[in-house]
Amino acid sequence: MIDEFAKEYLHNELRWIREAVVWKLDGLSEYDIRRPLTPTGTNLLGMVKHLAYSGARYFGEVFDRPFPDTVPRWNDEAAWKDEHWATEHETRQYIVGLYQRVWEHSDATINALAIDAPGNVPWWPRPNVKLFNVMVHILNETDRHAGHADVLREQLDGRTGMAAEFDKPIDTAAREAYYAKIERAAKAALQSNA
Repeated sequence: MIDEFAKEYLHNELRWIREAVVWKLDGLSEYDIRRPLTPTGTNLLGMVKHLAYSGARYFGEVFDRPFPDTVPRWNDEAAWKDEHWATEHETRQYIVGLYQRVWEHSDATINALAIDAPGNVPWWPRPNVKLFNVMVHILNETDRHAGHADVLREQLDGRTGMAAEFDKPIDTAAREAYYAKIERAAKAALQSNA
């Protein structure tokens, strides 16, 4: 009983956070979803592409249920070369569509297997895993990147939140006052700890 509850709970959380990641692209220009926003090149569309590739590998290769579309295998020489950014030839629609096809494939794998179904992650130090391990891993990875996406989106246009229903008009004055309050506390802490 707890196995099915845990599986469904994790699956529902994964479904929700995947939608949140894609929502972060809404209303942004092609340039803004692609441009590097950190010194390491982190960008919104690249994160979606990376999550698509990861989901295809983890819910495909790991359980011997290969994803039907072309996604570099984990051990391909070029697997990581272009995974974290979108080339000029990869459209938003293509990458988001790929990610959504990966959702369908991942959901089919999750629905078909028991939570303790065995899998093999050859790139992990302890490669023998269960579906549970992979679900937790992908949920953690997607949550992590959703947080990155939230910060990147805030840098671009000030928008925060994880879904359209939480998107409210930005109160610039309130944000500036809050920012100033935190800045004053940081400077005061620096003075008192000097």
